[in-house]
Amino acid sequence: MSAFDRLFDSLIKQGELTVITASGRKRTFGRPAEGRPSVTIRFTDRLTPLRIVRNPSLGAGEAYMNGTLLLDQGDIYDLLDLVTGNRRFETRGGDEFGKRSRLGLPEWITTWWRKRNHERASKRNVAHHYDLSAGLYDLFLDADRQYSCAYWTDPGNETLEQAQLDKKAHILAKLRVEPHHKVLDIGCGWGGMALYIHAKTGAEVLGVTLSEEQLKIARERAEAAGVADKVRFELIDYRHITGRFDRIVSVGMYEHVGPAHFETFAAKVRALLADDGVMLLHTIGRIGKRRSTDLWTTRYIFPGGYIPTLSEISQAAEKARLITSDVETLRLHYGYTLEQWLRRTQAHKAEIVALYDERFYRMWEFYLAGSLTGFTNGQMVNFQVQYVRDRTALPITRDYMIEAERALR
Repeated sequence: MSAFDRLFDSLIKQGELTVITASGRKRTFGRPAEGRPSVTIRFTDRLTPLRIVRNPSLGAGEAYMNGTLLLDQGDIYDLLDLVTGNRRFETRGGDEFGKRSRLGLPEWITTWWRKRNHERASKRNVAHHYDLSAGLYDLFLDADRQYSCAYWTDPGNETLEQAQLDKKAHILAKLRVEPHHKVLDIGCGWGGMALYIHAKTGAEVLGVTLSEEQLKIARERAEAAGVADKVRFELIDYRHITGRFDRIVSVGMYEHVGPAHFETFAAKVRALLADDGVMLLHTIGRIGKRRSTDLWTTRYIFPGGYIPTLSEISQAAEKARLITSDVETLRLHYGYTLEQWLRRTQAHKAEIVALYDERFYRMWEFYLAGSLTGFTNGQMVNFQVQYVRDRTALPITRDYMIEAERALR
């Protein structure tokens, strides 16, 4: 029995996976399970199974991109869901944190070193992902290009567009922005959140990004809306922002900070925040113990990316004397969001292949499918953490959030 056979014999218990090797040998693992489609994969060369055994994520991802792993039954999501569903976080009894690296160090220490994200590297890492063709993002995101977890109040009956609009309302309600406030949006993307905040409150907003493509589009949107004097966008690293702000929001940016700079980020936020200010951090988070981002993702999708645990975020904030005033864990919302992105991507395969090529399409599909299973079976959730410098800055109950959100929606 090969190493691949031994691995999948022990792994696949619920659901059925059939594997056809390059020589034509067929082997079936597991057994049919209700609600889970059977999957058949075919290898076109003899080395791919070994590469998968050596590094499952990198080996499978590269094999799918390169066409040496083909799906004869089911799609790539079905395959990844079958594998990860058999090791679901809630039932597998922990993770593999604590494995030693080749240097004999705990994995999180070597991760910390690799994810230092100095300023020059940060801009390069952002450009790798966010400076891709605007046409690509138009094919799978909502019209406002919200590239972060949506907020779903009725997943079976609402659109992605509505859920992303509700996300902005959910965040704005927590910020309690007034018309006279100055607001900072760290990692502003294509400008949707900043424009929404101004439209709903009249407040002045500064959005900052390291993506030249995002900056260009955000500025064009502000000009088109006639609010460029009230909603400004700048290409600047958060470490170089100056001034004081009544409100600070950061959506989907903290994942790019890197653990070596969590304390730097928290200290900078405190320095920028007015004495009675409020900050809302919206980030992908990891439940359980800290782990490094898998090698396939850091190599092909998010170089320098790192998903923090709540304890890592909290330790940095506590050291900076930021007061945690509210915490919410969105457990299922990103899964619903990614399912929409994946299906839209698959529906627009021909356009994406025309923009890039077949290999890029397969890479993007694997990225979204793998991310989706991370939120349904793995350690991924989304955190929204609210901070203040002064404990008296906000009402003592959460009623104001609920009332404001209802009014916005």
